[in-house]
Amino acid sequence: MWRRLIRAEIRKLTTTRMPWGFFAVLVAIGGINAALVMFATEADGSKAFIATAEDQQSLVAFAANAFIIAGLFGTIAVASEYGHGTVVPMFLASPRRHQAMLAQFTAVFVGGGVLSAIGAGLLIATVAAALPTTEYGFLMSAGDVTRVVAGSTITGALGAVFGAGVGAMLRSTGGAAVATILILVVAPPLIAQAATGTGDWMPGTIANVLVGVGDDVSLLAAIAALFAWASVPAALGLFSVQRRDVV
Repeated sequence: MWRRLIRAEIRKLTTTRMPWGFFAVLVAIGGINAALVMFATEADGSKAFIATAEDQQSLVAFAANAFIIAGLFGTIAVASEYGHGTVVPMFLASPRRHQAMLAQFTAVFVGGGVLSAIGAGLLIATVAAALPTTEYGFLMSAGDVTRVVAGSTITGALGAVFGAGVGAMLRSTGGAAVATILILVVAPPLIAQAATGTGDWMPGTIANVLVGVGDDVSLLAAIAALFAWASVPAALGLFSVQRRDVV
């Protein structure tokens, strides 16, 4: 039963045009970074921002963007179920709503992780392809590349669950998407400015720790914090679905 529900949710995600829209965004981001490598310079005319392995790793560190992009992916995937009415047959197929929602969260977890892995891979590939137009080669080690891809995958998977929780709570696709952007893009710098020390625990900061371009907190603390960021809205969304009418 559980596996059938997850397969059904993954099938729903992969048979819509939404993943292709997000893939186009990832391609665009890769193209922008490649253009920066080819044409951008420092104030002194040099390309010091790609001069070392650390600089290049920082340039392709996709994790912070992965949390936001996958967060929107999860938000739209879940909230659109209510807008299109497909949530009704979902709950008819699985009257135990928590099982259906957990299957949906699992599907967006997988989808967010896959999208983020692709995004990180595209970013690395496009930057590597653009580097021969400069005086620098590709300096990142295999370990650095692996960490960027793995860290982005984990971050994106958890970001998708975060977004799914927001979508389950708000149900309106537009409203949930706006709320996700406000929480992940607008609110963090304001909170960090208002409360000293909170900036270390914002998603973008801890995501950078996972891909090796930040050391504000330890790796284990960063992973735990990202789990917390994903778990709270997911739990609230699950509670909301249990307590409210479907339509």
